[in-house]
Amino acid sequence: MNRGIRLFLVAAGLIALPFLTDFAFGRTWVRIIDFALLYSMLALGLNIVVGFAGLLDLGYVAFFAVGAYLYALLASPHFGLHLPFWLLLPLGALVAGLFGILLGAPTLRLRGDYLAIVTLGFGEIIRIFLNNLNAPYDITGGPQGVNLIDPITIGGFSLNHPLSSSFPAVYNYYFLFLAVTILVAFVSSRLQNSRIGRAWVAIREDEIAAEAMGINTRNVKLLAFAMGASFGGLSGTLFAGFEGFVSPESFTLMESIMILCMVVLGGMGHIRGVIFGAILLSILPEALRYVGSLQQAIFGHVYADPSSIRMLLFGISLILVMLFRPAGLWPSPVRRRELAAHDETARHENSSIYDAGH
Repeated sequence: MNRGIRLFLVAAGLIALPFLTDFAFGRTWVRIIDFALLYSMLALGLNIVVGFAGLLDLGYVAFFAVGAYLYALLASPHFGLHLPFWLLLPLGALVAGLFGILLGAPTLRLRGDYLAIVTLGFGEIIRIFLNNLNAPYDITGGPQGVNLIDPITIGGFSLNHPLSSSFPAVYNYYFLFLAVTILVAFVSSRLQNSRIGRAWVAIREDEIAAEAMGINTRNVKLLAFAMGASFGGLSGTLFAGFEGFVSPESFTLMESIMILCMVVLGGMGHIRGVIFGAILLSILPEALRYVGSLQQAIFGHVYADPSSIRMLLFGISLILVMLFRPAGLWPSPVRRRELAAHDETARHENSSIYDAGH
């Protein structure tokens, strides 16, 4: 099929998606799709750090929190400030990028498990910091969070106001999030195909060899942290305007692990795969919420806690994917060829050892 026709069909499907979803499943699922787009931005940001540069980050949700709280504090009655959205969106990305550099600078010599532990600690420090920064001065609202946050307003139009009875506010946010997700994916694609992207891949494959070839690994790794964090801050800003309320409970370690699962299951280093993984893992837990209703329909009684069974089924599905699709559900062509080459080499070595023994 012609590439132009494919793009047209994809664009038509994305435009029609909220209307079809609302008609088939209800307006709640349109809201779930909005969250799936937010998670897609987060997964694309983490993909720069983990997928491109090969740096394991378990505290990525901290940058999400930075963007969300920046918008919440500067666009709410909390401090009496109501700065415009067009200013806070790039500001959230910029401040989160600075926090990314703050995290990356002291961890440049760390790799693997040690880097994961440090980044995990960084994410927990940010969450605890936000949770306790309410005495003696009420700065972040503490455990109560910040509410009455201004909705996203573009050109004097608040996205919380429906255009009509058939075009509710949740549609407004869908199209904004879709536009920003496409922008983030485009920037990620341009970065991947640039000299910086090739430097990230070189560091991921062999940092010592990359440094020997003249790559400034320090600056390149810091840039990976900064770019990934800026996408997290961007998503956090949109999240705060969308929800109208933020609290530390939205930025726990489990959120970081979930975002990492989206990157790994979708296909590390593959932009389309990462987006697919983010959408799948955003929708799957919600789809499994109907387990209780299914028990009622089959057995006439709910025998087990639906939430426990939902997480059990979710965990089993993750295990099965990792067993049968170790490169992810939609791996990059390069990664697929690498795995195929490794499998062929392993078969050749096994057969050679077997032949030598006989």
